[in-house]
Amino acid sequence: MEQQYLALLEDILDNGVIKNDRTGTGTLSVFGRMYRHDLSRGFPLLTTKRLHIRSIIHELLWFLHGGTNVRYLNANGVTIWDEWATPEGELGPIYGAQWRNWPGQDGKLYDQVEAVIHSIRNNPDSRRHIINAWNVALLPDETKSPQQNVLDGKMALAPCHVMYQFWVADGKVSAMMTQRSGDIFLGIPYNAASLAFLTHMVAHQTGLEAGEIIHSIGDLHIYSNHLEQVHTQLSREPRLLPQLEFARKPDNILDYTFDDFVIKGYDPHPAIMAPIAI
Repeated sequence: MEQQYLALLEDILDNGVIKNDRTGTGTLSVFGRMYRHDLSRGFPLLTTKRLHIRSIIHELLWFLHGGTNVRYLNANGVTIWDEWATPEGELGPIYGAQWRNWPGQDGKLYDQVEAVIHSIRNNPDSRRHIINAWNVALLPDETKSPQQNVLDGKMALAPCHVMYQFWVADGKVSAMMTQRSGDIFLGIPYNAASLAFLTHMVAHQTGLEAGEIIHSIGDLHIYSNHLEQVHTQLSREPRLLPQLEFARKPDNILDYTFDDFVIKGYDPHPAIMAPIAI
């Protein structure tokens, strides 16, 4: 997986088009890229720079519980959403709200996470094991600030990873994530690891093995103020991927805690700091 990621960095440097963006920072961008990773070959945490595992796991648990306020994240030492929140910590109906409480036309709220787990257990050959976050009615107005969008009842930010599809075969569950937009230096490594954690959790809960992850990205880009950091990362030699184990098997996918995830053998190069585009 890591060699594919590094090749994408090179691809953008070689073939990227200069584009403007919502943040005003500017990017080098390519369109329509994909990589895949067999989870039996190791857990996809980058080794050419250290990733903050606490942020990845707690954000995923927050999504799974339908969280839309940063209080839970902050209580667990995670600040990655703070810049877009209101003073009260609200982010509007972002990922977690759509995953767990999609509003139907009849006023009913639909839990996509529970529906996928039930579907995989009871109808594994279905082609509809899907979690979708792209709720058109609640997308933010790009002319307004994230905070104003929240006050208007909209999402603070439009979802980047818009759809997850699970596929069961040969006693394994695989997952494909479709992402409309990806900051390859800061965001994509976290998105990839989060997808892998979620796939392992779904496998754990349904009595299957974790198969493959496939990550498909539309606008894949390097921000103009990350170029030096990208070259630093490309100068480093990848190391062996770590392994994931679970400390226990909770009764429900919503019952996992941070301590249930045991990462063994993670020996990365030091972290590389870079500014986030807001």
